[in-house]
Amino acid sequence: MNARPAAPTQEERTYTLIGPDGQPYRSPTPGTLGGHRRERLYGRLDCPTALRAIARGHYVKHRVFFADEATATAAGYRPCAVCLPDRYAQWKANRESTDTP
Repeated sequence: MNARPAAPTQEERTYTLIGPDGQPYRSPTPGTLGGHRRERLYGRLDCPTALRAIARGHYVKHRVFFADEATATAAGYRPCAVCLPDRYAQWKANRESTDTP
């Protein structure tokens, strides 16, 4: 008889998040924001654009998670223009003001 290992309880489960240094780490708490490693962007977990991409079978391979917005920006990710339009506009304005000579 083959016994299956018990599924981890909520207390035992860990999540892989990205830290402010851009490196993954294990956390007992799930992330509050999701992101895309290749595009270097982050957004809400219920972002309609991300959910559509996931439903089509894309995005998942490059999906990352963050504890909070400060960590995502410290790791070099930008806000999503769809689900965080105000934050994106602010990021874009700051970027354009530093790009002008």
